[in-house]
Amino acid sequence: MTEMNATQMAQLMDHTLLKTDATPADVAALVAEAKELGTYSICISPNMLGAATDRGEVKLATVCGFPSGKHSAAMKAAEARESVAAGADEVDMVIDIGLLKAGHAQAVQEEIAAVKAEVPSPKVLKVIIEAAALTDEEIVAACQAAEAAGADFVKTSTGFHAAGGATVHAVELMATTVGGRLGVKASGGIRDRETAQAMVDAGATRLGVSASRAILEGAPQA
Repeated sequence: MTEMNATQMAQLMDHTLLKTDATPADVAALVAEAKELGTYSICISPNMLGAATDRGEVKLATVCGFPSGKHSAAMKAAEARESVAAGADEVDMVIDIGLLKAGHAQAVQEEIAAVKAEVPSPKVLKVIIEAAALTDEEIVAACQAAEAAGADFVKTSTGFHAAGGATVHAVELMATTVGGRLGVKASGGIRDRETAQAMVDAGATRLGVSASRAILEGAPQA
């Protein structure tokens, strides 16, 4: 695949700050850095959305049911509704992977659909499946549930699960399963340009990263 330059790669990035001790000042610094680097969006916790002012063209993303996914569908839907009302352009929800592993893909589809109802187009819903904790068959089932529920993206990881983050194999499998009908976001453990490029080559159309500056400094300049 053609190597991406820094400008191109930045436009695939959700510049992310989901630390539990993040402050409004940290969010303001994130916004400033996102504008400087030219990232597509920032991704922050729901209760920090109000601190993300003066973003310019930078989109605003947040998370839902994060990081465990162990919330009822109604709770996730309510959280997404509040985030959209607070100005979020995109919502990254965590599925209940226990439901999926128990063979209840239909229930997973239903919870995704409940959240999607609160994130109407042109707002974007990304579905975090924690691919590192799933078998290949479960990854496929999760992606199929997301597509059937009307989601816009599937996403590898929260970055908080002990099983790990994004892998090239998982991104390839997810991209093959959704066949370009949904976006694919690689997230979790992407800390350098080489890894970011490998994820794009595998089929990622968005990158969730906190090490944005280091990644872009390692990429060719436009």
